[in-house]
Amino acid sequence: MGRHDVEVRKKATELIDSGYGKIALARELAISVSIAEHWIHAYKAIGKEVFLGMGSKHRTYDQETKLAAVLDFLEGGLTKQEAMAKHAIASLTAFERWVKAYREGGPEALAPKPKGRPRKSDGEAGLPPTRERELEAENRRLRAEVAYLKKLRALEAAKRAPGRNAR
Repeated sequence: MGRHDVEVRKKATELIDSGYGKIALARELAISVSIAEHWIHAYKAIGKEVFLGMGSKHRTYDQETKLAAVLDFLEGGLTKQEAMAKHAIASLTAFERWVKAYREGGPEALAPKPKGRPRKSDGEAGLPPTRERELEAENRRLRAEVAYLKKLRALEAAKRAPGRNAR
């Protein structure tokens, strides 16, 4: 949604308020019907101010907000739109992903995931390389090299085999 400027969004809010549906809105603003549908839903769910600010930055939500919104929807009797509006959640897709994660894994599934590459295992972390480890690493590298060369030879032999079309 970041490629549509605030003026287009302002015009969209005026048209939605005047009763335009997704097809008419899409035609009037020269946007796809799916974007128009998403905008209508978001506008009704989060209100004008938040809708106009959408796309300007990536919004993150803490675990408590996610859990409260999901529980309001699943157990509190609110609709998706009402739960999203109550907790100022802009993305229907993200909300539906949270509901699915909660159903599959409970509250822990909404916890933030660790970022970046996983740490090395205890056996490898911070230990100085011993002669044995160096030889094991060299052995793995040489085995991979031999396997590669065997495969290369087999492919070349298959290319030269009589009766086969070379590609």
